[in-house]
Amino acid sequence: MGKIRVASLGDEGEKEQKRRADARRQTKKSKKAKVEGVGMKGGERVAVVEGTEIKSEYKDLVDAVEKGESKEQSETKKKKHKRTRVRGKRYQEALKLVDKKKLYPLSDAVKLVKQTSTTKFDGTVELHINLNPLSLGEKKDFRGSVSLPHSTGKIVRIAIADDKLLAAVESGKIEFDVLVASPSMMPKLAKLARILGPKGLMPNPKNGTVGENPEKIAEGLSKGKTNFKTEPDQPIIHMTVGKASFEALKLSENVEAILSAVGRGKITKATLSSTMGPGIKINTS
Repeated sequence: MGKIRVASLGDEGEKEQKRRADARRQTKKSKKAKVEGVGMKGGERVAVVEGTEIKSEYKDLVDAVEKGESKEQSETKKKKHKRTRVRGKRYQEALKLVDKKKLYPLSDAVKLVKQTSTTKFDGTVELHINLNPLSLGEKKDFRGSVSLPHSTGKIVRIAIADDKLLAAVESGKIEFDVLVASPSMMPKLAKLARILGPKGLMPNPKNGTVGENPEKIAEGLSKGKTNFKTEPDQPIIHMTVGKASFEALKLSENVEAILSAVGRGKITKATLSSTMGPGIKINTS
């Protein structure tokens, strides 16, 4: 019994089926080949491709047929691929105020980051630091802590681990942003690692949240002490330094404190930006 072909009803369906059939024929023609020159010197063979090239109007359809896609699916993928991100009018206007090639003195950069804050709400100001990998030696990561002279504007809830708090966490109640613990509490906290770990709330000696005097650690954190570390696979540090509504002097002093804590000799580039605002390069020398 020969092959049974099912024709689609309607003019559009018949046209599409015809186009796909033509595409298959074009594919078969383009793939025909024969081998000539057998027995040439050194057993060389020359492949000669017969048939015509696929017509330009069929190329996209041929690709879709070979992938098992419909014409509509192929066109949708092409549209998604061509889609580019278009920044808003406010961002474009703010970008005109920034010279991308210039390294701004910190005082000028702070004034400019406040001026280019494009959000209607009080945007966050962030500092992005690129480190020289050679200055880190064999270390895969770089971390430390710094006491900011001024708050970042974000309310941080700090808790000290005890039996009561552990019971609350186990029941699914988490009402803190930073958890501090003494070494003696760590074995008990280990049982809750599957809850606290994914949320980044597990106390760790490396980030300074584990110590013999957790009350003192909590007090320091409440006064502006914050930890920093590089990204898992890149020598880059991202830190919040305040709000766009802050006085320029407060923002500058917070940035200065971070740059000093990280070490200016390790820094290759530092950039300030506000929420949804353009980046402004800082002269750190």
